[in-house]
Amino acid sequence: MFSAVNLTQRYGKRVLFEKINISFDKGKRYGLIGANGAGKSTFLKILAGEIESTDGEVHIQAGLKMGVLGQNQYAFEDFTLSDAVLYGNKRLYDAQKEKEKLYMEGDFEDDSVNNRLAELEIVCAEEDPTYESEVHVEKLLEALGFEASTHGEKMSSLTGGDKFKILLAQVLFPKPDILLLDEPTNNLDMDAISWLEYVLKRHEGTLIVISHDRHFLNGVVTHILDLDFKNIREFTGNYDEWYIAANIIQKQNEADRSKKLKEKEQLESFVARFSANASKAKQATSRQKQLDKLDVGEIKISSRRDPSIMFKPCRDIGAEVLEVSGISKSYDGEKVFENLSFNIEKGDKIALIGTNGAGKTTLLEIITENLKPDCGSIKWGQTIHTSYFPQNTTDHVNGDVNLYSWLQGFSKDWHIDELRKCLGRMLFSGEEQEKAVDSLSGGEKHRIMLSKMMMDDANMLILDEPDNHLDLEAIIALGEALYNYRGNVICVTHDRELIDAFANRIIELKPNGDFVDFKGGYEEYVEKMGKK
Repeated sequence: MFSAVNLTQRYGKRVLFEKINISFDKGKRYGLIGANGAGKSTFLKILAGEIESTDGEVHIQAGLKMGVLGQNQYAFEDFTLSDAVLYGNKRLYDAQKEKEKLYMEGDFEDDSVNNRLAELEIVCAEEDPTYESEVHVEKLLEALGFEASTHGEKMSSLTGGDKFKILLAQVLFPKPDILLLDEPTNNLDMDAISWLEYVLKRHEGTLIVISHDRHFLNGVVTHILDLDFKNIREFTGNYDEWYIAANIIQKQNEADRSKKLKEKEQLESFVARFSANASKAKQATSRQKQLDKLDVGEIKISSRRDPSIMFKPCRDIGAEVLEVSGISKSYDGEKVFENLSFNIEKGDKIALIGTNGAGKTTLLEIITENLKPDCGSIKWGQTIHTSYFPQNTTDHVNGDVNLYSWLQGFSKDWHIDELRKCLGRMLFSGEEQEKAVDSLSGGEKHRIMLSKMMMDDANMLILDEPDNHLDLEAIIALGEALYNYRGNVICVTHDRELIDAFANRIIELKPNGDFVDFKGGYEEYVEKMGKK
């Protein structure tokens, strides 16, 4: 269907990948994985023709349509929601808009106007033979949570997250033969992610998707493209199947190398002992030839690194943790939630879930006392020491200071050696620790905020979508750290595998202001509520 031939990308002396040769087949859905910085998005942009590779070519079969998920959320501010989605088929969009203008302003006694209308009608029939584009656009928007009454509103009226949903609908609308999606689940709630899984599993062309959501990858992809060692290895199966296969291959490689190293050591020892012995000289020469032919090989350095996340509470938690009593909150007369009450007890590790706009972040801002409720009260236990990971972490992590100096700004009692060790556990090497905080990427800012939380020694962790911008290895490490943590947790996330890793209680906020409080894990909750 389409292929990459000798694809190479360098930035100065840094090589992201080189001489990649791979074909992508119709009907296959590929999950492109790899560490942050390995070059996944760059590879996808080269396939999309958005940037040029240092070397190599991309070959696409003639006549195939490619759809690429846009990343500029502000590119369609003056469009209505419907028009922004329709723009996914630009030929159809242009024809429809020109036709509308001619019907409103054209002189129908002019033959050129009538001839042009006939040409435009042919274009519309070619691009939309069943004349169902309007219905298709409406269904896409409603599936993503936009009610019919809003479809005529301007894109400029939406939040950044909702703008991204429109871009997703835009790329899905024309049903392209080749679909390239970079982090399509960002800004989607669980219901929208489930819907997207359903749609993509029925995509009849070729799909290549980058995602850090393991559950999503397991549900959607048929093949894994592992970008590591400056190359891509293709595996048949989903993420979990790749994980098992990759670990087996790694262990086999290590075992083979160990075996060869042992053989090399024995040969070297024999040659050293007997090369000066005339009676053994022939054997020693033979062994030397064996030694020369022996290719031990190198253990390639993977770009994939696992952070070491560990949260240690400063003290045990007492009997009282948090009492939320009758809190309500509205914005501009619109109710977010009303008369919300619950208690957090010792040992609770809560996943706070719900659709976008249900009030999850608002609730966390209230319980961290950064925002006042309209009514009701928040009462923390005397023994509780909290640490907060806000949703807009990238806005909080800033400054023209190096990493350990930024951390030390929170407490002069934190010793520089401990700060450096903590940063090292979060994969910031000694040299990287000297970088200015302002220069960090989104993923790096999340990692330094997790470093700060590790230093806090809090016994109550409050996290609002901490997995955003993290790679799969960091998300897995975070899940294990929250599971092993001896304190309390309340965490907002849409990552179902992360929830499964730590949560023993689920609180779901409903769009109508109600909520469900379930004591148990996420899988039990899904079964109890009859969800997919």
